[in-house]
Amino acid sequence: MMQIPFEFDTRAANGREDFLVSEPNAEAVAWIDRWPDWPGPYLLLVGPGQSGKSHLGQVWAKKSNAVTLQASDLQDLDITALNELTSQPLLLEDIGEGVDEQSLFHLYNLVKEKGSCVLMTSRTVVSEWELTLPDLKSRMGAVQVVRIGEPDDMLFSSVLLKHFMDKQLQVTPEVLQYLVSRLERSFEAASKTVDDIDLLSLAQKRNITIPLVRSILEKKEE
Repeated sequence: MMQIPFEFDTRAANGREDFLVSEPNAEAVAWIDRWPDWPGPYLLLVGPGQSGKSHLGQVWAKKSNAVTLQASDLQDLDITALNELTSQPLLLEDIGEGVDEQSLFHLYNLVKEKGSCVLMTSRTVVSEWELTLPDLKSRMGAVQVVRIGEPDDMLFSSVLLKHFMDKQLQVTPEVLQYLVSRLERSFEAASKTVDDIDLLSLAQKRNITIPLVRSILEKKEE
């Protein structure tokens, strides 16, 4: 009989020492580490989902004492609120198509005026945001961009292991290698698959073994 698992919160390790560095993200890590020695006040960190953008963003926010804001919140902020926000560094998360252009334009100018700085995270580059304000488009086009690529073998294995460790799950090297050799090579696939493994292991009261993992991967292919 299958047991229905309860969903417990897990605490991810989000310190700088917990971030897994490999070729696809090494440049992004270097930019975070070199702050405040940036050539300009704005940095756009672009990468696929679950690639560690928010992790690096929080590392930077702690280092710079930045305020964290979701890009979707810009639409609710007037010029007075933006003026207050830009009195210190700002982490602007998940910016992209549909952003409030007028608020972003004011934010951009206020940051430059006050000598502050902004780290923005996004899944897409500025050219894909379809901005309509010419002045904003030209300003954002000049922003320094750093990318996180899809994981190589070493990083993918480390990402999988970190997801297991964040959930306090034990996994053997053999299981990790099995996953690395068969799973879609993306950060989102790693996160989703470990979630599925965790739930099935709890439901069936089984250890995490290759047969258990195989059953999940075969189900994904159906």
